[in-house]
Amino acid sequence: MNAQTPSRPPRAAISPRDRLIVALDFPDVAAARAMTARLGDAVSFYKVGMELVYGGGLPFVGELADQGKQVFVDLKLHDIPNTVEKATARIASLGGRFLTVHAYPQTMRAAARGRGASALQILGVTVMTSYDDADLAEAGYAAGVRDTVARRAVQARAAGIDGLILSAEETLAMRAIVGDDMLLVTPGIRPAGAALGDQKRAVTPGQAIANGADYLVVGRPVTEAADPVAVARTIVQDIEAAL
Repeated sequence: MNAQTPSRPPRAAISPRDRLIVALDFPDVAAARAMTARLGDAVSFYKVGMELVYGGGLPFVGELADQGKQVFVDLKLHDIPNTVEKATARIASLGGRFLTVHAYPQTMRAAARGRGASALQILGVTVMTSYDDADLAEAGYAAGVRDTVARRAVQARAAGIDGLILSAEETLAMRAIVGDDMLLVTPGIRPAGAALGDQKRAVTPGQAIANGADYLVVGRPVTEAADPVAVARTIVQDIEAAL
């Protein structure tokens, strides 16, 4: 990690509740705000992604931070270095905790420069959890998912960023590559019995934590549930049982 990487608690010190990140995949701020109000103290960490940002949700990052919530800004930045660096600096000013960029070396280095001495932590997206080997082959990649994730993990560590976005199917192998210093954040989490939706590499909360994940991103299984609070609390219980 480079000298500007913000300090953070040891992996073991992260509470079970703080390990659950609920994705606010809504078209507007009013809907997202209603969900956070409904979830109340059951959830402490939220993801604001492209759908909500394009619906006017970027200022909502600061609103959530002012409420004492942690915020994951999931924009998956990938552009020329100057643009990525400046965009990262702008997002750092909003008070978010995490920002995603695609795990290309040039992009990751630019984001690391852009966050400066702020508390923003940069996460590199390795391979989307909606992709499998066939999808990578169709896109022109010679390597499959596992090898591509491994290569990007090594490059992310060299770039001085804070962690990786990857499927829980890859966390055990990647932890061996990057050690305990990097955060592993896993989307595609589905509680037992939940519909997979468009996820191709999904696992349960307990499996993800047992495989070495630090944080779990869960969207529709919580936000589309009849009782989102009950589902969120069940996920936290599963996380706690797996630690």
